[in-house]
Amino acid sequence: MLIADRVLKLSESATIAVGAKAGALKAAGKDVISFGMGEPDFVTPEPIRRAAIVGLEKGLTHYAPTPGDKASREAIAEKLRRENHIACKAEHISVTAGAKHALYMTLQCLLDDAKGQEVVLPTPAWVSYRPLIEVAGGVCVEVPSTVDSGFKITPEALDRAITPRTVGVIINTPSNPCGVAYSSTEIEAFARVLARHSHVTIIADEIYEKLLYPEIEPGLQQRSLASFPELAERTITINGLSKAFAMTGWRVGYVCAPGENGRFAKELIKLQGQMTNGIATFIMPAIVEALTNGAGDVEAMRKVFARRAKLIHERLTAIPRFRCVRPNGAFYSFPDISECLGRTTPAGRTIETAQQFAEALLDEALVAVVPGEDFGACARTHVRFSFACADENIERGVGRVAEWVAKLR
Repeated sequence: MLIADRVLKLSESATIAVGAKAGALKAAGKDVISFGMGEPDFVTPEPIRRAAIVGLEKGLTHYAPTPGDKASREAIAEKLRRENHIACKAEHISVTAGAKHALYMTLQCLLDDAKGQEVVLPTPAWVSYRPLIEVAGGVCVEVPSTVDSGFKITPEALDRAITPRTVGVIINTPSNPCGVAYSSTEIEAFARVLARHSHVTIIADEIYEKLLYPEIEPGLQQRSLASFPELAERTITINGLSKAFAMTGWRVGYVCAPGENGRFAKELIKLQGQMTNGIATFIMPAIVEALTNGAGDVEAMRKVFARRAKLIHERLTAIPRFRCVRPNGAFYSFPDISECLGRTTPAGRTIETAQQFAEALLDEALVAVVPGEDFGACARTHVRFSFACADENIERGVGRVAEWVAKLR
């Protein structure tokens, strides 16, 4: 059978691959400690679970409207108006099968194949951005950052990356894989740059917006790009319930596109109607419950992640051959392991790449991390640790890493 070139060229998600290998070793009885998957270790709060159960008991088992029912879309729009200061209505919203689905459809609607259209992407960046840009026919233009820059790009670097071929810019803050959030002042500086480029659509991925740690960076607050009047008409906001509400398996994402009286949203919903239609109907009451009454549970989980952010940073920076940026958002740390490369492991394997580092670490120390290659060209000497796991796992797991790294020769 024939397989389309655009699919053959796709790379497998590095995070999913690491999760699968770690899972196989655990199933074989190995004591694996995993820092691989970006998934909260909490169970979805009980009131949210109960809302879905009640929905099932009420017989919400038939097709839902493609973009979601009225109540869930109104709850999302109300949340965006109240918390993010985004001027939007329910009809500007579509509920999607996770935020990745929202991003996929956004890029499919934005880009045309074979036109050389560019999407600017600050890197290191989530592993799926580049493949999703390319499968939609676009060209990914990376704007790199480093440990020395705190994994942040400057407004000037963003400005230089934008050309007449630029169709979109993706801004993800707090970020995966870096665990770094831009301050309100820094977002304002980006907004001033983007305001000068009226041909560019802004895609704001805010999936980690509630996982900010002012305990680490005092005064840190979320600022949505769509809240700036000069950008409101051409900013598409991507979000979902997966990370903040510990609902990864529910697959609830959403996209908000209020510009031009919802024209982009209407076209995206048309595409969605030919793909997945709506998500499971009985989940919709859970969306309303989460966004209406879930703030307390989110805050309790956020505080735990803030404590873990401090803990893992202390433990990782104590490893002599690691260089780290202090995480102030999301649940990731992304150390530079350059000083570990070119060395030999205790089992006699030579490590030349982050991929080889991660493979050897898993095989020899039973610790799973994600290699940096797929996060961007500037990330090839990094590995990602997710601290969405118990404190004990952080202590034991990073302890194993430290012992193993100390034995590299």
